[in-house]
Amino acid sequence: MSTASLFVTSAGVGLAIAAPVGPMGMLCIRRTLTGGPRAGLAIGFGIATGDAVYGLIAALGLVGISQFMLAYDRPLHLVAGLFLLYLGVRTLLQKAPAEAANGNGGSDANGKLAQVGRAGALRAYASSLLLTLTNPQTVIMFAALFTTLAPRGAFSSSIALTTVGGVFCGSIAWWCFLVTVVSLARHAIGSKLRVAIDRIVGFTLAAFGIVEIRRAL
Repeated sequence: MSTASLFVTSAGVGLAIAAPVGPMGMLCIRRTLTGGPRAGLAIGFGIATGDAVYGLIAALGLVGISQFMLAYDRPLHLVAGLFLLYLGVRTLLQKAPAEAANGNGGSDANGKLAQVGRAGALRAYASSLLLTLTNPQTVIMFAALFTTLAPRGAFSSSIALTTVGGVFCGSIAWWCFLVTVVSLARHAIGSKLRVAIDRIVGFTLAAFGIVEIRRAL
C-alpha cells in the first residue's frame, strides 16, 4: 500500500470513528448552537487531538505510557463520567437567555447570534481534549488499526505518522461537516426548539456520564 493510499484509507477510518453521534458529538452540537462555529470546531479539534495522541502512543510503541493509562482505566472512566454528568446537569439547569425568550433565538443586543471568544474556544478545546484522553482504551483500538493498515514487515515511524495523520484529518473533516450543518441550521432554530435540544442533550450527556461511572465501579 502506497503512502497516499494509506493516508486516504486512514482518513476514511478516522471519519468512520468520528461519525457516530456519542456524548462528544452531542457536546459539539450544543456548543455550536450556543457559542457558534468557533466553539464547535474547538470541540472537534480537541477530540481529534486526543485521538491523535493515543494514536501516536500506539503507533510508536510507547508501551510504558499505554500500560500506565490502561492500569488506571477505572479512575479515568470515573473522571469522564463525573464530567459528563456535570455537563448534562448544567445543561438541564441552564436557563434560556432573555433574548431567546423574547424570540431572538439567543441573539445579542445587536440581533446577532452569540459567538464564543478566543478564550472560550480554548476552554472548549481543552475540555474536549481532556475528556477524550480519559478513554485509554482508544490505544487498543489504534493498535489494532495499525496492525490492519500497515504493510506486513514494513511498519515504521513514517507509516505510523501517516496513519495517525490520516485518522486525524478524517476526524477533522467530520467535525467540520457537522459544525457547518449545525451552524446553518442555528440561524433557523427558534428559542423553543433550542430549549428542547438543550434538554435532549442534557439528558443524553447525563446518561452517558452515568454509564461511564458504572463502568468505573
